[in-house]
Amino acid sequence: MVALLSVATAVPSHVFPQTEVARRASLHFGGRYADFERMAQVFASAGIERRYGIMPMDWYGVAHGWPERTAAFTQGATALLIAAADKAIRNAGLTAADIDTIVTVCSTGIATPSLEARAAQSMDFRPDVARVPVFGLGCAGGVTGLGVAAKLARAAPGANVLFVTVEACTLAVRLDQMSKANIVATALFGDGAAACVLREGDRGRGLARIETAAEYMWRNTLGIMGWSVDVEGFGVIFDRSIPPFAVDNLGAAMTHLLTRMNIARKDVDRFVCHPGGPKVIEAIEAALALPAGSLDHERQVLAAFGNMSAPTVLFVLERLLAAGLPRKSVLAALGPGFTLSALSLSANA
Repeated sequence: MVALLSVATAVPSHVFPQTEVARRASLHFGGRYADFERMAQVFASAGIERRYGIMPMDWYGVAHGWPERTAAFTQGATALLIAAADKAIRNAGLTAADIDTIVTVCSTGIATPSLEARAAQSMDFRPDVARVPVFGLGCAGGVTGLGVAAKLARAAPGANVLFVTVEACTLAVRLDQMSKANIVATALFGDGAAACVLREGDRGRGLARIETAAEYMWRNTLGIMGWSVDVEGFGVIFDRSIPPFAVDNLGAAMTHLLTRMNIARKDVDRFVCHPGGPKVIEAIEAALALPAGSLDHERQVLAAFGNMSAPTVLFVLERLLAAGLPRKSVLAALGPGFTLSALSLSANA
């Protein structure tokens, strides 16, 4: 078994109250987008009280191109990575020099050198630390990336593997795009980071044991979720069919993955899910035959932080760990591809 030694989260210092975001969105889009008044209800129905952004709120009210967005991303995302990674390493009782492998997941910006290389300039990682940056997993990245990190830990017993996922989703808000997807993104997106330290061979230690991971990718679904690459930056792709698609397809896919993972459905005490939005949470509960309202930590994280893409499910896990991890949990997230990612956790006896 791979021991989960720590989980830590971080958010930027700029707080975005949802009421203020809605007010500013009305100023920017109200007179230019004919459908805005009808769409504006999403700010109230998103189930979000506040979010956090790597840039001050005024920054988002001015047009920016790739250079400005990339500069904001590399600076803000690197700072978030350092904050989450440092906390996770300290919580595991280690130092940065003890880390043997770093797995970094991010889909909201492009940086070469990659984010963990930039973070290494101020953290005491060893010169021979192995780096595994991963791009393009979107909202599923928190679960898939943790699974990749666990496989690397399993392949090198005794090695300390740091997994970090950081996203600056707010940088995708675009003043030039008069679209429903852009308004929804403006109402949902927040920035944040999460980090975990893993080690194989520490049975009985740590917060929990990571057992196995699996993924399910549907064919002919590339247009459901992702980025378009435009002159001014990434453009969000959100298909309105995500909640009904989840209702119709998630249950069978999860059954398939649980079979592959050798887990009986009746043995799962808690699904720990990425809260993409209130309708997505409701769709997950329906698809997995969960009692309405049972994904309570998911709703609380959405209200407090918004949809931060990949790190969000680990914010949920952090709260569940604080409340008391059930005997058997399955982390789950939907992401571009269109993909379901799952990972099983067992509480230490």
